[in-house]
Amino acid sequence: MPARTPEARTELVMFVGPTLAASARIRALAKPYKLRRPVRRHDVDALVAAQKKARKKPGVLVIVDGVFHDTLAVGHAEIRDALSAGWRVWGLSSMGAIRAREMSHLGMRGFGHVYERFCGADDFQDDEVALLHEPTSPYRAASEPLIHLRAAIDHLVARGTVSAEDAHTVITDLKARWYGERTIARAKHALKRCPRVEPAVVDRELRDFDRFRWKTLDLVRFLTEQPERT
Repeated sequence: MPARTPEARTELVMFVGPTLAASARIRALAKPYKLRRPVRRHDVDALVAAQKKARKKPGVLVIVDGVFHDTLAVGHAEIRDALSAGWRVWGLSSMGAIRAREMSHLGMRGFGHVYERFCGADDFQDDEVALLHEPTSPYRAASEPLIHLRAAIDHLVARGTVSAEDAHTVITDLKARWYGERTIARAKHALKRCPRVEPAVVDRELRDFDRFRWKTLDLVRFLTEQPERT
């Protein structure tokens, strides 16, 4: 991992939750950051105001996770104001990737596979990264984002385990469901009902599911490559 420079004294703030979860390894990588809960409306405003009141220079703000179901999502205006105040704002993985795609023209920077999907696929919608999780730290997930389930199913197609047609049927069913109902178990059940699919092969191929969790993989890459330093 690249060495931290003297600029490390710059304020580094990250809004993150289930994408980080309880992983000790990722928390170690995130150590230079002040970790805050998944972002919601007015959190960025409060951060910028507090920094200004303390007469501190604007720093680096990274948005990973955010809430939107039972409270208002982080607003475009407050991110715009943070950028105008001199903050370097990055977005990735989840809510961050969404806002980075929407606000790239104002200087918000995006990073990672999920962000690239939002930029490159017309049918890639916000709910692809949504999941149900605990309301407090460590924000453990109770469902699986559709982007992860897509990656797993694409892998099965590439391996010849599932046909492209059956994969499309399963993904269409998952997409039609509320994001809280999208789980690995439900996806496996649907896949095993497809003709000519061997259930044991599905179980074996999806056993190491972490390799399909693009949101977390993007966060690891961000913390390792440190693009905010360039």
